[in-house]
Amino acid sequence: MKKIGLVGGTGPESTLMYYKELNSRIDRMTGGKAMPDIVIDSVDFRRAWRYVTDERYDLLTDYLSEKTENLRKCGAEVISLTAVTMHVISDDITAKTGADLVSIPKAVCKEAQNRGYKTVGLLGTIFTMEKDYMKKDFREAGINVAVPCKEDRKLVAKRIYEELELGIVKESTLKEFQEIITKMKNEDGIEAVILGCTELPLLLNSGNCPVPCLDSVEIHINELISQAYEE
Repeated sequence: MKKIGLVGGTGPESTLMYYKELNSRIDRMTGGKAMPDIVIDSVDFRRAWRYVTDERYDLLTDYLSEKTENLRKCGAEVISLTAVTMHVISDDITAKTGADLVSIPKAVCKEAQNRGYKTVGLLGTIFTMEKDYMKKDFREAGINVAVPCKEDRKLVAKRIYEELELGIVKESTLKEFQEIITKMKNEDGIEAVILGCTELPLLLNSGNCPVPCLDSVEIHINELISQAYEE
């Protein structure tokens, strides 16, 4: 099995999910005979987020490229970012380091295609919802991606940054998100919703969401395991 490398810390809660799930799933898959070799280089979330909000993508690329190189030096062969937002510069990291990152957008798009969806909703940080990096692969695959209205986008982003990134899960926030998703179902015709922030599965799941979920963490972890097992 190939060694897995994670650029973690964006945020800490999702990194914990990746670590726990990769270990427990591979343990189950092997009948309790093996767990993966994993190396994590955790970033300063506040620093990385400042680079994103200030659109200093050059500094963000340098910072995350350094982390990626550290993982390669530790022998990681299957490497990924553990946050959707940081994929805004994933191509730049690859260009700078030569590392072929396991992409969250590509993995989620492949799953949407497998399920036959034609129109999906997208929730995430304000950058994920408004910029192109999470939508590009879907558009090229002929899948329409709808986002909430401006006020709802602001609300979703606020709840992610002030609550979910800190591991805070509120019933009131769940109700707000359920209402937003229902509105998108009725107005945009979404068949499913992309949980396009790796903290969103703390709040939403197939049991409480008005439409099926494309859980970016779940899908990405499955893709990491698949690539770690490739010969």
